[in-house]
Amino acid sequence: MSERQPSRQKKTPESAGAEATASFEESAKRLATIVEQLEGGELSLEDSLVLFEEGVTLARTAEERLVRAERRIEELLSVDANGRAVTKAFEAG
Repeated sequence: MSERQPSRQKKTPESAGAEATASFEESAKRLATIVEQLEGGELSLEDSLVLFEEGVTLARTAEERLVRAERRIEELLSVDANGRAVTKAFEAG
């Protein structure tokens, strides 16, 4: 049985920034990989904690993106009492 070890890279501001700029799809793929590794039960406690921390960060970032996307959709689908589309300036980011 081969042991799969995550890279022992410590979190840096740069790597945290890379997580924040990854696409939603990339984040979801990375989360799936992290879950698979954690469920494998072959990692040390320290490695598990590092991966868990990364997963929590990715999950929170993904949730924020979903909330922003939901708000944009709600804005796009809004109508006033007369059935006219309600528009307002879009604020990016």
